[in-house]
This record gives sequence, C-alpha cells and structure tokens, in this order.
Amino acid sequence: MNELTFLKDFVIIFGAAIGINFLFHRLRIAPIVGYLIAGVLLGPSVLGVTKDIALIEILAELGVILLLFLIGIEFSLSELVRISRAVFVGGFLQVFLTTGAVLLVSLLAGISLQKGIFIGILVAMSSTAIVFKVLSDRGEMDSPQGRLTSGILIFQDLSIVGVVLFLPMLGGESSFSALDMAFKVFWALSIVVLTIVASRFIVPKMLHQVVSIHSRELFLISIVLICFGTAWLTSLVGLSLALGAFLAGLVISESQYGHQAFSEILPLKDIFSILFFVSIGMLLDVNSMLNNPLIVLLAVVLVLVIKFAAGSIVTIVLGYPLRIGVLVGVVLAQIGEFSFVLSKEGINLGLFSESDYQVFLASSIITMIFTPFMIQGSARFAESFEKLPISNKVKSGSFHEDIIEKHELKNHVIVVGFGLNGRNVTKVLSASAIPFIVLEMNPETVRVEKKRGLPISYGDASKEAILTHLGIKAARCLVIAISDASATRRIVELSRNLNKNIYIIARTRYTSEVKPLYSLGANDVIPEEFETSIEIISRVLHNFFIPVNEIEKHISEIRKGGYEIFRNVAQKYDVFPELKQHLPDIEIETIRVEATSPLAGRSLANIGFRKKYGVTVLAIRRGEKTITNPSGETQLDVQDIVILLGTRESIVGVMGVVMAGGGE
Repeated sequence: MNELTFLKDFVIIFGAAIGINFLFHRLRIAPIVGYLIAGVLLGPSVLGVTKDIALIEILAELGVILLLFLIGIEFSLSELVRISRAVFVGGFLQVFLTTGAVLLVSLLAGISLQKGIFIGILVAMSSTAIVFKVLSDRGEMDSPQGRLTSGILIFQDLSIVGVVLFLPMLGGESSFSALDMAFKVFWALSIVVLTIVASRFIVPKMLHQVVSIHSRELFLISIVLICFGTAWLTSLVGLSLALGAFLAGLVISESQYGHQAFSEILPLKDIFSILFFVSIGMLLDVNSMLNNPLIVLLAVVLVLVIKFAAGSIVTIVLGYPLRIGVLVGVVLAQIGEFSFVLSKEGINLGLFSESDYQVFLASSIITMIFTPFMIQGSARFAESFEKLPISNKVKSGSFHEDIIEKHELKNHVIVVGFGLNGRNVTKVLSASAIPFIVLEMNPETVRVEKKRGLPISYGDASKEAILTHLGIKAARCLVIAISDASATRRIVELSRNLNKNIYIIARTRYTSEVKPLYSLGANDVIPEEFETSIEIISRVLHNFFIPVNEIEKHISEIRKGGYEIFRNVAQKYDVFPELKQHLPDIEIETIRVEATSPLAGRSLANIGFRKKYGVTVLAIRRGEKTITNPSGETQLDVQDIVILLGTRESIVGVMGVVMAGGGE
C-alpha cells in the first residue's frame, strides 16, 4: 500500500509539472516559479495531496547533487582559473557584505550574535539552479553580468565547505574542538588535491577504456558512479554531498568526454530538479506564514534590498559600470537552495526555532518566485538607475579611466564583445590588414589582451561617450558580438544615430530578435538559430561529397529565402538602395585573385566574365589603386580584388570555378 501511495504522489507531482510547464511556457514565465507554487498547493498545509515528504526530500537532494555535478562539468578547472577574480574577490565580497549587513540588522532587532551570523550566511547564498536556468534561457551566460554572476555563485557553492566546518562552533557544541576543525580542514584539502590528481591522471584513462567498449549504458553507469562516489567520499569527511558532486564534475570536465557526460545526465537532472523545487514548496506551512504576514513581508523586502545592494556594490568595486552592477544585483537578490540544507543544520544546532524556519522558508520561496520576473525587468531597472545624479566614474566603471583612450582611427571596424565570435572576427580582420578596435566589458580580458598588443578598450558600448572615444563617426563597420539582447538593441539604435552611414552587423541568438534590430537600424542581423541550421546542412552535404559550388548555391538560396522573411520590415540602410529597388535580383560581390586561381595572369576578355558567366566587372581594386570601368585587355594580377555585378546564380557560378581551381 505504501508503494502505491508513493506512486500516486509521483503521478500527481509530474502531472502537475506537465501542466505547469505548458501554462508557464505560454505565459513566458520560468517553470521553476510554477514548481514552487505547485509544491505549496500540493503540500500538507494546503491540499495535503502528498504525504511522504521525507522521501521527496531525499530525491530532491539527489537533484541538487546532479545539478552541481553538471555545473562542475561546465566550469572546468581552466575556466575557474580564468574567472578567478570574479570567483574569489567578487564572491568573497558579496558573501561578506551580505552577511555583515544582515548581522547588523539582526543585532538592531535584538537577535543574538551567533544567530545573526547564521541568518546572514543563509541570506548570502543565492540560487544557482534558478539563476543559471533563467540566464541560460535568455542567452546571457556569456554576457558580462552572466560571467560575473557565475563566478560569485561558484564561490558561494565552494564556501559551503567552510560554512559546514564553522556551524558547530557557531552552535556552541561542547564536543567540537579545534582539533576536530583541523582534522576536517585536512580532509577537505585532501579531497581537493585528490580531485585534481584524478582529473589529470586517473579519470581520463578510465573513461577512455570505458568508451572503447562502445557501450552507452556502461558510459552512463561510470559517470553516475563518479558523481555519487565522489559525493559519498566528501560526506565521509563531513563535507556536503553537493560539493562532492561539483568536484566530480570538475574531474570529468578535464577529460575529452565532458560534453557527452553532460548530455547523458541532463535528463535525470531535470527530473530531480523538479522534485527539488516542488519539495521546497511542500515544506512551507502556509498557516504559519498567514499568522506572521508582516514579518514575512519585512523579511522579503530586507533580503531583496540587502542582496541587491551587495551584488551591485561588489560589481562596481570590481570596476564594472553601474548598469552591470544593477543587473548583477537583481540576479543575485534571492535566497538559494543550499540555504535550505543549512537551515536544517541550524535547527539541529539550536540556532533556529521551528517558527524561525517557517519565516525563513516563506521569505526564501517568495524571493525565488520573484527572481525570473525581476531578471526580465532588470534592463529597464538599470536604465532608471543610470538617470540618477551619480558620478560618471561610477556609471562608466572605475576601470574606465585606466584603459579607455581616444582612438583616431578612420574607416575602421569596431568589434563589441571579445567572446568566441569577437575573437574570430578580429583574427580575420588582423589577417586582412583591416584596422579595428575591440570594446569589451570584462576588465580582466582587457588587461590580458592589451598586454598581448590587441587594440582593445574597456567600456559599455551603449554609452555615447564610449563609442565617440572609439571613433564611431569615422568608423566604416560595427560588429556587435555580445549575447545581451537588450544591450544589443540599445547599441544598434545609438550607433545609427551617431553615424548614419556606418554598416552595422549584429549577432543575435533567436530569429524572433531579428526584426526589432533591423527596425532600429542594423544592416545585417545574424541569428544563431538560422546560421546553425545552415552549417548543419553544409556538413551533411559535404559528407555526401556534394561539390562545393553546389553547396554554396544551396546555402545562398536558403539564406536568400530565410533572410527575406526576416527583412519584411522597411530597410532604410541598404548599401545600394536604388539598385535594390529597381533590380531586386541583382547582387554585387567581390572575389580575390589568389596565386592558385585560374584567373591570375589572364585578361578580362580571355576570361569572358560577361559572355561565359553573365556577370559584369564593375571595378578592380589593386593595392591602394582602384581601376574603374576596366577594358577587356586589363589583366588580373595576384591579390587583385574584382568587384562583380550579376544575379546570385551567375556569381555563384564564377565562385564555383574559382574555388574548383579550374576551368573554362
């Protein structure tokens, strides 16, 4: 009968999860909010549908373990080193400021020192699960606020080690001694060292042997064993299971099988995460909350204000602009899942009463529910802060004066963002001897790349003063390669207002963001969704040995059809507006004559561009000289750039001959 009750609870929970996911997807609200609300409604204090909460809590803890395991896979040891400043400096300051502010408020309210410190630690923790989920869905994990937030969250998760060691002392356990503390620290450090050794020498070799068997089941079992085995080992020395799972993730991330492990575990993580958030909601006693509404409301307000202020101050101290500080403060302004685990330890140590626990639980759940909505409106909130009478140094970031300098470039390219896309763009620009300047919001990246000789500056491209410093009015092209959709829209609009003739290329994540960017003045918008599908098609055709020129023709047709759909808004900034209006099928393209090209050393009449291929040579660019209206006797030299006019099909035909390296 117990088994049937357990099964009934699962059916109800996952049935509710399906309904919530469907409804909240339509409403464009993070499903996590719905899971928390569903837990409250299904719990014993409201409908009382689910009885066996203890078992649900166990499964929920497994969800947290798997979640931190996946985070460990995504944030490798090398990644932790790269963002070490955000992790250790930013994370420490955020935890210290939050704990100190809460302690001060607690002492003013007559709460004891030990209890005040404990509450401060609970409030300092933010929700890795919610923040990572929302930022990932919004495509902002690689944005400045995403990277900084990730570093702070990682520090919070790692600080659980020290907190677990510190709690018995805070609780005043008579049996706890300095020797016990030293013993636990020794074992904690031993586990970390063992993790590093295993990641370098043991796990990669083990996984290589497993993969050589070509058994998906064996690989999955091995990954689960590493995850839960490491978690179990850390628990033996008094550390948290979740921390052990995180270390296990770091171990696997250093091997070449990290991505495969991530994809195998992901479905299990989602299931257990649902159980975790539903179980948190079930723990709430609604009657207790209704009996203390003012206390709960005051606690929610204090948590949001203190955490927002701490997150913003830390970001500004690290040198980021005010806008990024506000965004980070909003993202971190909730209480996290590890606080629930620590709160139970507090009850066992006498630091928390049951009534305290219910007030904490209610305020935590409410801040979690608010988080997706706050992040959604954070961009407008940041804009309102920038209108306040605050010094320009704070608005621009303290790092601004050290790095930004006025550039006297002309006819250059401004690249906004130095992530993967920005790096690739600058490599090609550098190889092509095209002048460029990079604008990046990560101070550490700017320091490192500037030492390497890269023309890079620190600043927020949505600010007129910054773009003016970079010579926006004399620039020829602007490439926006950041993952912040809101900032991209502002940069496009501002840049177009500052320079009516600049060619603006913007990267965006989804096709739904294309039309707004075109309407704001972008010349080209590259949606990752659409371009990814084209790359897939290209590789499939390559695999079937389809000729390159045919692949190019297919891709050109797909791009033409796809981008015409996106461009059904009025285009005010085409390169050749009159030509496009009267001759919509005509294209202008350029080709470079390489040393191996069949065009090198031949005259235009001999090649027969117009007669054989149906294209017209408008001009030839030879070094600094431009040959306009060339005659048939004009001979093409190596490195000449030929400007062609014709239909897309005819130009593709010429390109196919050039790329094939032959013929007539």
